[in-house]
Amino acid sequence: MSEVTRQSRVPANTDEGFSATVAAITSAFGDNTRRQIYLFARERQGVTATEVAEHFTLHPNVARHHLDKLAAGGYLDVYVDRGNAGVGRPSKRYLSGVANTTASVPALRDDLLLALLGRLLAIVDPVQAEQIAHEVGAEYGRSLALQMAPGDAPRSLRSAMQSVAEALTAQGFAAHGGVAGSPNSIVRDHCPFGDAAIDHPVLCAADRGLVEGLLNGLCRDGVPVQLSSRARGDEVCATVAG
Repeated sequence: MSEVTRQSRVPANTDEGFSATVAAITSAFGDNTRRQIYLFARERQGVTATEVAEHFTLHPNVARHHLDKLAAGGYLDVYVDRGNAGVGRPSKRYLSGVANTTASVPALRDDLLLALLGRLLAIVDPVQAEQIAHEVGAEYGRSLALQMAPGDAPRSLRSAMQSVAEALTAQGFAAHGGVAGSPNSIVRDHCPFGDAAIDHPVLCAADRGLVEGLLNGLCRDGVPVQLSSRARGDEVCATVAG
């Protein structure tokens, strides 16, 4: 079994936080078939796309799409079952863990932790702080990509961008594709960092690193990422890849 990374949830003690949580849940469970697949997975010790396809009379690619969308939202964990592997690629199984049974219940923001972070950022060299924020975001993004698609073949950039938007939404960014003229772009309508990002825009580097880590994990290639941020004076928070 591969390592599984649990996804954190967006704080929802603000109106924007609540809206972001609703967006994440709607993105994952807005389809009735997907809701039934999630319940089916919860009743079993892991399911494969083939098992879901047979149970719901779906094409395997459609079943895999629903499972991957639930995994991108953090509602299913994914691992490669190598114990029964014969000839060919080992099967990928999707499992609803105990931690996911309360996935829709958000954790409250730790104001003390944010205050401590703010004090630390105020005394750290800005260049060094931005580099650390980017590295932490990239490492976390790669771990999410590994959990979302263990053992998968590299995806196209366009396909990966959709998965990245879904993963960012699950992380509290309420993300969607969107800058006109830029097909490989993602707009974020909410920032889970809240006022901390406004006071310390260096945190936006973690956002850029997160997207880069996700794309590099899903595409298996270095993908340059450009970031705009309202905290830095831009009109919109968006990421453009490629």
